[in-house]
Amino acid sequence: MSTSNGLLLAGAGLLLVGFLFKVAAVPFHMWTPDVYQGAPTPATGFMAAIAKVGGFAALLRVFFSSFHSLEASWQPILWVVAVLTLVTGAVLGLVQRDVKRMLAYSSINHAGFILLGLQAASREGMSASLYYVFVYAFLVLGSFAVITVVGGRGDADHAIESYRGLARRRPLLGFGFAVLLLAQAGAPFTTGFLGKLYVVEAAVRSHSYALAVIAMLTGAIAAAFYLRVVFVMYALPVGEPVAEPAAVALPGGGALPAGIEAAAVAVPVGEAGGGVLVAAPPEAPAGEATGAGRALRLRAASLGIAPSTLAGIAVTVLFTLALGIWPAPLFSFAHAAGLLF
Repeated sequence: MSTSNGLLLAGAGLLLVGFLFKVAAVPFHMWTPDVYQGAPTPATGFMAAIAKVGGFAALLRVFFSSFHSLEASWQPILWVVAVLTLVTGAVLGLVQRDVKRMLAYSSINHAGFILLGLQAASREGMSASLYYVFVYAFLVLGSFAVITVVGGRGDADHAIESYRGLARRRPLLGFGFAVLLLAQAGAPFTTGFLGKLYVVEAAVRSHSYALAVIAMLTGAIAAAFYLRVVFVMYALPVGEPVAEPAAVALPGGGALPAGIEAAAVAVPVGEAGGGVLVAAPPEAPAGEATGAGRALRLRAASLGIAPSTLAGIAVTVLFTLALGIWPAPLFSFAHAAGLLF
């Protein structure tokens, strides 16, 4: 077929739009934050990992294998799409206060990195994109498994502040989530760092120097919102109690202030008996909300992990660390897969 065939170019363009919508690349990304936030977290994890892997596999296969002769037509388009996707995901992710929406914009930024390999239109680029897609799937599955646990019953507690003190209440869970977030940020000795390095190297080899620089800058911006969550998890000092309710002294045994139950325990304070110490009862109904202290205590008490979920998180964390330190097997796998395209 001649590359001047207008019908062929139109078909390639329509296919590209469909694939870019599937992988949430800008400007076809608008559905992603709302769907990620509104869907049940396990479904969001499946959609963010498995469905996106399938979308990228199809995109890479079709455009590198079937439309390779048209690369002069689609490479400039992908260059612009990659830049918009990288910048949008990084900048808008900074202003999110919901962890699921934050990871939605994170996935958009990751899509931009994966597009670097396709835009390079080389075997090295294909291998780099396939490597990135593979490690990204593990990072996202582990991250949303942690979010499912922290979300608790009703799957509704996804504000970033809900993660405050998580590393104290569940040290292993907090450590695992920190590893997965730092890997997405591109921290050394993780698969995420190698994935970003691999696709940026492919872009440089194809002489897309400006695109490589933009990718690295947006990666640095995106690191800020990953580190914010890690900081919140480890923010509480070691000696500070996580969930102790405040005591209130009432002079002269006066009436209880608003927000304190009548069932609170009153204990005389001092020899003069001039006041009482009011404290929350040791056990309160789960539905009551009497302040930040009790909310934190109830959240800590309800933070249980099913064995299957714990096993899944452990596998993704071990995969991220082990193949980040010894990447040769995964590099070989990605290179062999790239030769099939």
